[in-house]
Amino acid sequence: MQQTRLDLARIRAARRVIDPLFLDTPLYRCEAPEPGLGCTVSIKLETANPVRSFKARGTEVVASRLAEKSSRAVVCASAGNLGQALAWSGQGRGLDVTVVASRFATAAKLDRIRALGARLELVDGDHELARERAAAVARYDGIRLVEDSLDIETCEGAATIGLELVDSLPSFDAVLIALGGGALATDVRHVLKACAPQVEVICVQPLGAPAMTHSWRQRRVVTTDSTDTIADGVAGRRPIPAVLDDLLQVADDAVLVKEASIIAGMRLLFDHAGLVVEPSAALGVAAILEDRDRFTGRHVVTIVCGSNVDVDTYRRWVGGTSVHRS
Repeated sequence: MQQTRLDLARIRAARRVIDPLFLDTPLYRCEAPEPGLGCTVSIKLETANPVRSFKARGTEVVASRLAEKSSRAVVCASAGNLGQALAWSGQGRGLDVTVVASRFATAAKLDRIRALGARLELVDGDHELARERAAAVARYDGIRLVEDSLDIETCEGAATIGLELVDSLPSFDAVLIALGGGALATDVRHVLKACAPQVEVICVQPLGAPAMTHSWRQRRVVTTDSTDTIADGVAGRRPIPAVLDDLLQVADDAVLVKEASIIAGMRLLFDHAGLVVEPSAALGVAAILEDRDRFTGRHVVTIVCGSNVDVDTYRRWVGGTSVHRS
């Protein structure tokens, strides 16, 4: 197998420091939409936990290793989910957590970061500006900067999903994974490449935030000046070179989907699976909707990676649903 920065032994070790709340998440066949989609669909549900996303798998590893070193402070940039996860993991280990985010981020995500006890600093710009500010805070205060996808601990945590996929399903043909910074797609594929190499891993990104997909296709870092998508969790403009190098080693394909398809995917997951998901979590379903012929007759797993949404905004997107805060 071609090499990435990951190691299977370290991924297995990561499972031992992640709170069981975030492990062995539900994986089940979702039969209701299958006649319309033309394929067998299984859902790997990463939202039934205290931070409603898969991100805590990585932050649990980060926080555990920082606590071992008696570190007391950490900072990250986040569109919302990483910040919540780091706040949750840090809170349980006595870490002072600072999260830098765009003031235009989803309000529900920002509120939850504050509620978890993190210090929240807002910037008047997008996620890339938040990354720059978080790096500056780390340098000035002399504290650990956690950069999702670049820091190997975040990758090892995300990769544990791959271990669970291999252990849980007797057979499947393809896995559809949201592509943002690249950690989830790269890390799950690393495990599957080693343990189930016949499985196709397809990365899915919004047409309005295509930087990593363009970078994968051109085999070099491609940046964009802006993003235009409701899928804020994957709306990066500047791929990290080391993460792209990993992705180039393992990903089978990367596709772009339209905003209308993302919304249709969210609606399908609500109507047929009773799931309220954020746009990034519907990217896999969106890919099936846009290319049914590709998946006809196959068994497809889609990773539902987050459910942190503003309820009123969700209603406007999906329409006609009775959604209540939990």
